[in-house]
Amino acid sequence: MANSANALPETGFLRLPQIVGNPHANPPIPAIVPVCRSAWWLGVREGRYPKPVKLGPRTTAWRIEDIRALIASL
Repeated sequence: MANSANALPETGFLRLPQIVGNPHANPPIPAIVPVCRSAWWLGVREGRYPKPVKLGPRTTAWRIEDIRALIASL
């Protein structure tokens, strides 16, 4: 996971497939945090993972700074 944190840009947003990965995408998207989608959303509800930001009515993302802090705490 440390290599993934170094590959992230300094600022911006990440969508869920960029965080938990998507092996069915072409090309496959590697996971930054290796959990399934339902475990990620459970962790968000329980406060283990960062809160999302709504960018639009059907667009949810997370701040890269929050994901970097999560990786550092793991």
